[in-house]
Amino acid sequence: MDSPVPPRPTEPRPRRRDRHGRGMRGPVAPPQVPLSTSRSESFRDLVRDSVDRLERRWPQLAEVDFVVMEVPTPQDDTVPLGSSVPAGKDHPARILVYRRPVEIRTKNRDDRALLVHEVVVEQVAELLGLAPESVDPRYGQE
Repeated sequence: MDSPVPPRPTEPRPRRRDRHGRGMRGPVAPPQVPLSTSRSESFRDLVRDSVDRLERRWPQLAEVDFVVMEVPTPQDDTVPLGSSVPAGKDHPARILVYRRPVEIRTKNRDDRALLVHEVVVEQVAELLGLAPESVDPRYGQE
């Protein structure tokens, strides 16, 4: 007795696993735990925390763009951790923080947070024409 073979569907269904039960699985960690954030997102959060801390004291920083870049453009023999660009007629003032040079100089997240804050304070001080200690009284003490 012959049994009829059903026709194949015209549209293939998405295959989530291969025939051995291996293949793509769900995420390793839920999105709310630190494991799920990338290093660049974590670094961006450190910069944002530092900026938020300074904006409470210096409201004019709301008009400044804070940008995180991977690496600086090649210049001299030194590698900067950050730089500031004053406002022009067609762009607002910008402060650049370079992620890879900062990460290379630190061993853990706490050291990285301190160095990021120091770099941001130094660049804000340069942009405003002030001493870093007047921008953040705790500069250099932590």
